[in-house]
Amino acid sequence: MKTATLAGLALLVLGVLSLAYQGITYTTHKKVVDIGPIQATKEEKQTIPLPPLLGGIALVGGVVLLMAGTKRNALSS
Repeated sequence: MKTATLAGLALLVLGVLSLAYQGITYTTHKKVVDIGPIQATKEEKQTIPLPPLLGGIALVGGVVLLMAGTKRNALSS
């Protein structure tokens, strides 16, 4: 496979995932109390939102790169 085709596939997959999940969620551990041997921690969930426009742009870019890669492969054959 050529580079354009692989990049197109990667963008296509990332675009679909971005539209499906609409954000990246991760968990952090934060120390609340630290008194000698006694410690208390708190889990906090953070979310990085991914706008649908970003997913759409990745999808369109992936399709364009796939078409360009297949057209270039067909011409070189």
